[in-house]
Amino acid sequence: MNTEEATTSNAPHIVKEEVIAAGKWVTLEKTTYIDPAGTTRIWETTKRTTRQANTEADGVGIIALLKRTLHKDCVVMVKQFRPPLGCCTLEFPAGLIDEGESAEITALRELKEETGFKGEVVGVTPVTCLDPGLSNCTTQIVLVNINGDEAENINPTQQLGNAEFVEVVLLPLDEFQTKIDDLLKKEKILVDAKVYIFGMGMAQAFFKPKELPVLKQ
Repeated sequence: MNTEEATTSNAPHIVKEEVIAAGKWVTLEKTTYIDPAGTTRIWETTKRTTRQANTEADGVGIIALLKRTLHKDCVVMVKQFRPPLGCCTLEFPAGLIDEGESAEITALRELKEETGFKGEVVGVTPVTCLDPGLSNCTTQIVLVNINGDEAENINPTQQLGNAEFVEVVLLPLDEFQTKIDDLLKKEKILVDAKVYIFGMGMAQAFFKPKELPVLKQ
């Protein structure tokens, strides 16, 4: 056996996947796989049932920057109650990709529905994972600029569904992490990890670009 064949045969891989329980939106599966040492192991995996054909991403997250004359640039956030956590969360606007949609189209649709703002896509990330120890759920982050001086963005109107309750929160870009920390002190709320990491990155970029962040204990 040559080196290439040995490497291939020892590579970890999925043997089979069995559905344990299935709901409308997610399934729980038993995943049998071979680990790097060649041992057969079992993993419990959750999967969305909504992923569309010909796409690797389940949905999108939207980093939307609101730009207005005589105002600070603000990141458009959403706050909503999340039943799995039993409390409200602070998140980027987000949503699942519908059939026939690109990540860009989904992002603009979800941004309009959840916040009322109309924006312009300026960038899209590769497909990224969300919680790989639990689920195969994936997302693409879409960067959007919003011209807050346009008439339809001055008093935006949400287009929420009957079961959606979303509060729009605007946080200044140059005070993003500070404002989140203030919010955490005032409210019983959890912050999405992507949001907090973004805040740390922005703080570094503005104030200490050549140093690692120091978190308060």
